[in-house]
Amino acid sequence: GGSRRSWGLLVTAGVGGALVALYAVVTPFVTPALRKVCLPFVPATSTQIQNVLKMLENRSGSLVDIGSGDGRIVIAAAKRGFRAVGYELNPWLVWYSRYRAWRDGVHQNTKFYLSDLWKVSFSHYTNVVVFGVPQMMPQLEKKLEEELECDARIVACRFPFPCWIPDHTTGEGIDTVWAYDLKHCRGCETKSLEITPGTES
Repeated sequence: GGSRRSWGLLVTAGVGGALVALYAVVTPFVTPALRKVCLPFVPATSTQIQNVLKMLENRSGSLVDIGSGDGRIVIAAAKRGFRAVGYELNPWLVWYSRYRAWRDGVHQNTKFYLSDLWKVSFSHYTNVVVFGVPQMMPQLEKKLEEELECDARIVACRFPFPCWIPDHTTGEGIDTVWAYDLKHCRGCETKSLEITPGTES
């Protein structure tokens, strides 16, 4: 009887410990990942990823995924030749993303940072991917317009920006993706404001 009780206690302790560990691992994946707005982790579908990559055709250079989740957009972009970076507030997702990048052989072209997007400057990126929620889009629109250069392209998934007019749209339903060229959103196309000698009156 004593032996059975001992085994019972060990099993109970083991199961209890496993449940606590599972809770510690799973909870950050499904709870809000940003502090200012409720943004739970929802993995991108394969169709969404393909739509994002379609909006990045003929583009190159640096890319950032804002709220990178488990890293699948960053990894897919790195496989297409981008120097890809992800910012994520969930530490478990950051570590998992790094593991996935290593497993897929693109860890040298990817970086994942544990950071609040509102505390990061995106000024040195020319391609930006955003999986957001309606509550965050107006403030993020303003932040990106202030920080990015005119040659930047912003790709929004699931929800468009409230004021910008997209240059390109693809997909439907939850897989819809909107692409914005900042030079059009900001109205900063190259315009000649100089008066040449031949036109002076």
